[in-house]
Amino acid sequence: MATPNWLGVYPALLTPFNSDESIDEKMFLKNLQAQIDAGVHGVIIGGSLGEASTILNQEKIMLLKRAKLIAPMNFPIILNIAESTTKAAVAFAKEAEAAGADGFMLLPPMRYKSDDNETVQYFKAVAAATSLSIMIYNNPIDYKIEVTLDMFEQLKEYSNIQAVKESTRDVSNVTRMKNRFGNRFKILCGVDTLAYEELCLGADGWIAGLVDAFPEETVAIYKLTKAGKLAEALHIYRWFLPVLELDIHPKLVQYIKLAATHTGIGSPHVRAPRLPLTGEELNKVNNIITSALAVRPILPDYRSL
Repeated sequence: MATPNWLGVYPALLTPFNSDESIDEKMFLKNLQAQIDAGVHGVIIGGSLGEASTILNQEKIMLLKRAKLIAPMNFPIILNIAESTTKAAVAFAKEAEAAGADGFMLLPPMRYKSDDNETVQYFKAVAAATSLSIMIYNNPIDYKIEVTLDMFEQLKEYSNIQAVKESTRDVSNVTRMKNRFGNRFKILCGVDTLAYEELCLGADGWIAGLVDAFPEETVAIYKLTKAGKLAEALHIYRWFLPVLELDIHPKLVQYIKLAATHTGIGSPHVRAPRLPLTGEELNKVNNIITSALAVRPILPDYRSL
């Protein structure tokens, strides 16, 4: 087992499909290998970008097992838990741990907007059901439930709740968490367009989206920033920003899959009710991606940092 330390870049992997909506295992492994080669620090399977809303838990387990075949021994494979009931979340945590998962990203209950206490009890029940490390996904913009500092105060008694995917879109929340808890929880930026800023403010890592198309650029920004080479990181980040903005749109899955298609490590196929991009929208996103590729920067030697 590769226990995550929640430092570095963790791609929220895409789930590639064939035209008949079956999972394209070959493309999944091709993208995963590109991430490993670029130097990412772990990966997440079945998150929002991985189309958690349309893939089955048994498919997540299958992808976990495929990923384990090529991942280095010390490379953590994280599974996402996005369930509507506590019972289902606990059951999947146990099943995934038995199947070889190295940790979990844990969303609040889906569909029902639980109150603060209900959300905390849900998280505690899952944490009590597994020995694996857990990262709480805090995204009140998309999922309508905010995990407040007072809620984290209640969760800190569970030693395996170790990190937070910070997607409140309020960069000052990084400082609030650090002021309140010190290093008790690792903080990983969950919004591509805020990554440089949050890393400069002390975030420990980056749960990245456009990394699925641009793994080297993403890892370069992280490593350069953490090495104090801020000007070099900012140069790449400014080039990257128009593409990173594809991550904050309701159709981020289609947009990022199109970007990965352009870079040769993905395909545009999605699973209904999502539909492929067409017409003016397709042309607009294509233009953003091709414009960036036309002036793609030469990267410094970030691997030695």
